[in-house]
Amino acid sequence: MKVFFLCIIIVALCVLLLGVKVFFVRGASFPSGHVHSSPALRRRGITCASANDNDIKQTKK
Repeated sequence: MKVFFLCIIIVALCVLLLGVKVFFVRGASFPSGHVHSSPALRRRGITCASANDNDIKQTKK
């Protein structure tokens, strides 16, 4: 039972530390993890797989 509570405390601490900026800065948000919002990936021509699938489906129609 001690291990369970220790795990819960560790997870809660991690969530708090990951969200410090979001929780305490007005207007802040978590950074986007999507491919389309990364300038480095766009420069390399890397796109989202689901966007590629949609493009292929539209060209087949």
